[in-house]
Amino acid sequence: MSLTKGARTGWDDMMRAALAGDEAAYRRLLAELAQALRATVRRTLAHARRSEGDAEDVVQEILLAVHLKRHTWDPRQPLAPWAFAVARHKTIDALRRAGRATHVSIDDFVENIAAPPEGAGDRSDVERLIGRLDARQSRIVRGVSLDGRSTKEMADDLNMSEGAVRVALHRALKRLAALYRSDGE
Repeated sequence: MSLTKGARTGWDDMMRAALAGDEAAYRRLLAELAQALRATVRRTLAHARRSEGDAEDVVQEILLAVHLKRHTWDPRQPLAPWAFAVARHKTIDALRRAGRATHVSIDDFVENIAAPPEGAGDRSDVERLIGRLDARQSRIVRGVSLDGRSTKEMADDLNMSEGAVRVALHRALKRLAALYRSDGE
């Protein structure tokens, strides 16, 4: 089921109202979610040769998970991607329980996955963090991680052994992770 932006906004508003205690809005939201999820779950389970009864069980599991985890939804974000992520995980869980390896195509959920916010993963943030490394670490990270150069190429350029480049890269990445965490605090 393709969801219009208006329908998604409606879900957002209904969930906000539900979190504020509006039971009628919550019932409407769960009914609309169930209807939208049924088509996706049925299609996915049909690929795995599962029955429609199984699909309905999975839809009910999804609704229960949405109910139990509703406090984890960020009201500043759209509800649809969050709900469909829950759906995808519950569908995969159900297929795993069946003991059969089945691939769940992300194409079934692609319309409902939010695009990353603008600027997410922006290279300028990466450059800023790399700029806080010492010169040699910075050059190794840029060369190997950003430019795709081999450790052999970097070793030749820096007059180092490949092992020394790998160690320096590992330490630099560990330092970057620490810098990233400290910036987020």
